[in-house]
Amino acid sequence: MNTLLTALRLFLALTVLTGALYPLAVTGLAALLFPRQAAGSLVLHDGRPVGSALLAQKFTGDRWFWPRPSAVDFATVASGASNLGPTSSNLVTTVAGRAAAFRAAHGLAADARVPAEMVFASGSGLDPHLSPEAARLQAGRVAQARGLDPARVRTLVEAHVESPQLGVLGEPRVNVLRLNLALDGISGIARPDAPATMNP
Repeated sequence: MNTLLTALRLFLALTVLTGALYPLAVTGLAALLFPRQAAGSLVLHDGRPVGSALLAQKFTGDRWFWPRPSAVDFATVASGASNLGPTSSNLVTTVAGRAAAFRAAHGLAADARVPAEMVFASGSGLDPHLSPEAARLQAGRVAQARGLDPARVRTLVEAHVESPQLGVLGEPRVNVLRLNLALDGISGIARPDAPATMNP
C-alpha cells in the first residue's frame, strides 16, 4: 500500500510539474522574450493581420509571386507531404507537369532548369519561402501582368531576400506573403481584407 501511495503522489506531482507548471513557464517566457514569434509571427497590413510569416498562402494568377506547391492545398490543419517516394510514377508525372507549367508561364525553354521548390511540395505543405532564384524567375511574368517596369519588380525581389539566420543557418530566402504585399504597395492596389487566396 505504501508503494502504491508513493507512486500516486509521484504521478500527481509530475502531472502538475510537467503538465501545468512547465508549459505555463515556457509560454510565459516565450511571450516575454519573443512576443512576435509567440503570437504567431503575424504579418500586418494596414494594422490588421493578413497571415503569418511562417505559413504559406495560396496565391494564384499571373499578378502574384507563386509559393512552392502544396500537397495539402495550403491547409494548416491537415498539413503534410504527399508521401510519394522517388520511384513513384505519380511523383514523376506531377513534377514533370509542374515544371512544364512553370516553363510555359515564364517563357522558358523546354529544357530550362526549374528551381526544385517550384516542382516539389514541401514536407509541411506550408513553406512560406522561395529561393531568390525562384522569385527572380517570376519577376518578368508579374511585371508584365501588372504593367510594371520589370527592373522595378526585380529590385523589389532583391529588397526582400532574407539572409540565413545568424548568417550561417539555412539559405537566402524570400517570404512570398511579404513580397506580394510589397508588390501591392507599389502597384497601388487597395486591399480591404486578408489575402487568403489572391486571384487576378
